[in-house]
Amino acid sequence: MGEEVVSKNFIEQEIDKDLREGVYDNVCTRFPPEPNGYLHIGHAKSILLNYGLAKKYGGKFHLRFDDTNPMKEDMEFVESIKADVQWLGAEYGEHLYFASDYFDIMYECAVKLIKKGKAYVCDLSPEEIRQYRGTLTEPGKNSPYRDRSVEENLALFEAMKNGEYKDGEKVLRAKIDMASPNINMRDPIIYRVAHMTHHNTGDKWCIYPMYDFAHPIEDAVEKITHSICTLEFEDHRPLYDWVVRECEFDPAPRQIEFAKLYLTNVVTGKRYIKKLVQEGIVDGWDDPRLVSIAALRRRGFTPESIKMFVEMCGVSKSQSSVDYAMLEYCIREDLKMKRPRMMAVLDPIKLVIDNYPEGEREYLDVANNLENEELGMRQLPFERELYIEREDFMIEPPKKYFRLFPGNEVRLMHAYFVKCVSYETDEEGNVTVVHATYDPETKAGSGFTGRKVKGTIHWVPASCAQKAEVRLYENLIDEEKGVYNKEDGSLNLNPHSLEIRKNCYVEPSFQDAKAYDSFQFVRNGYFCIDARDSEPDALVFNRIVSLKSSFKLPK
Repeated sequence: MGEEVVSKNFIEQEIDKDLREGVYDNVCTRFPPEPNGYLHIGHAKSILLNYGLAKKYGGKFHLRFDDTNPMKEDMEFVESIKADVQWLGAEYGEHLYFASDYFDIMYECAVKLIKKGKAYVCDLSPEEIRQYRGTLTEPGKNSPYRDRSVEENLALFEAMKNGEYKDGEKVLRAKIDMASPNINMRDPIIYRVAHMTHHNTGDKWCIYPMYDFAHPIEDAVEKITHSICTLEFEDHRPLYDWVVRECEFDPAPRQIEFAKLYLTNVVTGKRYIKKLVQEGIVDGWDDPRLVSIAALRRRGFTPESIKMFVEMCGVSKSQSSVDYAMLEYCIREDLKMKRPRMMAVLDPIKLVIDNYPEGEREYLDVANNLENEELGMRQLPFERELYIEREDFMIEPPKKYFRLFPGNEVRLMHAYFVKCVSYETDEEGNVTVVHATYDPETKAGSGFTGRKVKGTIHWVPASCAQKAEVRLYENLIDEEKGVYNKEDGSLNLNPHSLEIRKNCYVEPSFQDAKAYDSFQFVRNGYFCIDARDSEPDALVFNRIVSLKSSFKLPK
């Protein structure tokens, strides 16, 4: 037999080439989030890609917070990001870093650039800098402060550091080429004055490095070999390489870009999510209708389902969108063999079996998952009064309705055949109780073959069922209109994205259930115990996903 052909993505091919040619003797990757919001599904792709590459090549994986902008950062976001990365299984161990730990090194690098004649202090206002920068078709023009002497620049930069200037009064710029066809290379700002307290360094600094200057230095200091980032940084790569080269780091990290993960009809922009949170439209950054990693976890998605989804999306250079239905497909695939199939009634009416002995109860042996015997069995109490779904009874049914109606017989799942004999209604004509009789010869598993029925319905025992709140989630976005309103840029929200049902009943098998535990509710979908609001005596379930899928695997 021939050797198995292993397909590699373009990043792995580049890493193989670098290792083969001796550019690096190991692999070290990183995930470098800015702690200014919660991570979303797109970040999960980056986390798993970077971690997966490090693991595949026996290298190291770093988690580094790019905390160079104290105006937007918060320790709440630091902790949430750490929790997300750990939940996804990306193990960073002792390799947890903060960009702010390198502020001294970054300052020294800036001084080195000034001494080399590669950086200068500029007094132009932000608006003047924009005017001098030029356009995509016209070159920029030199700042009148570009030719300051090394000595003057060193003194001015020192004064900036010592707090002698107001915010925006002076900046430090790299001296590269104002006529470069790449606007990022037209003397970019590398330091600005910002009198702000930093969450990590306090009031030590009143000047802060810009991302494009700080990021390559962070990678170089940590000896990152491959800086894997998304395509919007492709035009920044020449500046990345310039900073590493002029600051004389060796070996130099290499930046490689890949396409972002775009999901259809979801909100990922931090600005929009923050507005939704502040206006109380969603229940925090982890509202299960969002696609932040925290929200997906709270809704009931698993790390394995996210990994499956990321692998199915693949790694490429071309931008494309992925249907949200594919993410739902992945969670169904992950849960269907792992989770027990329980019974829950979300819109209950009472079913009374008139000929079942009053006060009696029997216990039925029920498989937790018919497709996976390893999940074992449970005992389910059966008695005279049960709850069934309101939609499973109709007074005047249409054709091909095989559930309960007067005179019709159905199977109660795991139990007996029952035949509807009558019903009760309230003053408005709403059905409140259905009466039936059962045939004791038809017990499930008894081998009864006397007759067949076309319908099977589920139920829970009325006297010992647990009352629960169930939250039925739909897409936060109106899918027909798309995410954004073209006229004013607002979100097209779906007014029916959340339905809360407070009078649901679940079978009495959830005594030991805890936050994030998930189950299949037969005929209703997959559900998860809400991690924030559920209590042992007041269960709250989130619907993860319905049972039916609109997604079809590509052939």
